[in-house]
Amino acid sequence: MSARVLVVDDIEANRKLLQAKLSNEYFHVITAVDGVDAIDKAVAEEPDVILMDVMMPRMDGVEACRQLKFDPRTEHIPIVLVTALNEREDRLRGLGAGADDFLTKPVNDLQLLSRVRALTKYKMVADELRKREAGGKRLGAIDVVVSGRAQEPARILVVDEHERQAKRICRYLEGLHRPMSLEEATQFGIATSMVDMLIVSLSNEKLDGLRLCAYLRSVESTRDLPILVVSEPDDEKKAVRALDLGASDVIFKPIDSEELNARVKTQVRKKRYLDALRSRLDQSMELAVTDQLTGLHNRRYMRAQLEQFVKRANMGGGPVSVLLADIDHFKKVNDVHGHHAGDDILREFGRRLRENIRPMDLACRYGGEEFVVIMPETSQATAQQAGERLRAIIDESSFSIGRGEQLQVTMSGGVATTFPPDDHMDDLLKRADEALYRAKSNGRNCIELEHAGVE
Repeated sequence: MSARVLVVDDIEANRKLLQAKLSNEYFHVITAVDGVDAIDKAVAEEPDVILMDVMMPRMDGVEACRQLKFDPRTEHIPIVLVTALNEREDRLRGLGAGADDFLTKPVNDLQLLSRVRALTKYKMVADELRKREAGGKRLGAIDVVVSGRAQEPARILVVDEHERQAKRICRYLEGLHRPMSLEEATQFGIATSMVDMLIVSLSNEKLDGLRLCAYLRSVESTRDLPILVVSEPDDEKKAVRALDLGASDVIFKPIDSEELNARVKTQVRKKRYLDALRSRLDQSMELAVTDQLTGLHNRRYMRAQLEQFVKRANMGGGPVSVLLADIDHFKKVNDVHGHHAGDDILREFGRRLRENIRPMDLACRYGGEEFVVIMPETSQATAQQAGERLRAIIDESSFSIGRGEQLQVTMSGGVATTFPPDDHMDDLLKRADEALYRAKSNGRNCIELEHAGVE
């Protein structure tokens, strides 16, 4: 897996050593000489991973990390701090600044490559989501910031066969998060897809932690679930293998409670960053197919879906019927009461349609005051009955237009049904439109069928 790696160190020999190791594995390496230079290079070059020395002049690695994680342009870039000191305080200070991991000099090749590859996988997912989000913003589909869950306690599942160890980990995390043992999760029916993070011991005998990591990465619902593995201090190869198989981070025994909480915080933050990106993308997709005034599907979505239904009917599937409905005398509402009143009518009309159709049906705003209800697997007679029922629902109670005013609203409708084997969507809509025209000509507030004998 190739990636762009920014190596930051004030000592040229150290930069060249890391550059050689990474280049030998086909990574593209960019270098910077201190924290200030690193920030400039990160913004300009957009690397996939940053390897940064802690002790540097002008600005040290921890402060540079803090500033990079604070900047929206670079907050998603994973940062590994490289230090000659393996002190607890240094790890905690770096993790508090947002660092994703640590390497200790002299840098072990196996640890270096496994961590860079693991973090590159995360960055690739984040980049793809960011690219889609940027496209949605350009189209105007994303314009609302989705509220984050950064401060909410995370639900964390601890998978450790040793009961005392599992309880100790849960105790360390209580207060800030909602940890639970595998036994508790089983008791309450909580699946791995329902948690925010997994902590897995590699010392389990019955449940192979490595196999579990591989399996979770192969399942769609848990593919991006953060996994923190707990490893014995003398089993480095197993920890590195876990990273290769998809683990997000490693903590070695004996477990330091503060370091555990700091690493958990980092993984939860990264997960919620991806969750927020996905939420905005879901929003953009919803906006792309939704009429913003009524909340119904828009014309584009209606045509795409109806075309597929008609094709299916032509190939031997069940009949598809459409109801083309129009609000009677809607222009008069706008002329007399204003467009705000017209909008109130459209919103309420859309709500009544949406709440009074079958789950399989699709209610769409066709344009202006015209609406379409697509009814799959529906005969003409059943569609006519549905149309009459909707007409009665519109007519039975008045519509509020603000300031306590009420208006009586009616609708006219035309029903058409597919005629296989070579019907076309536009022909189906045209027949429904002709039936709607007859309904209006016959006095409005009624439902008409397409002409009998259509071939």
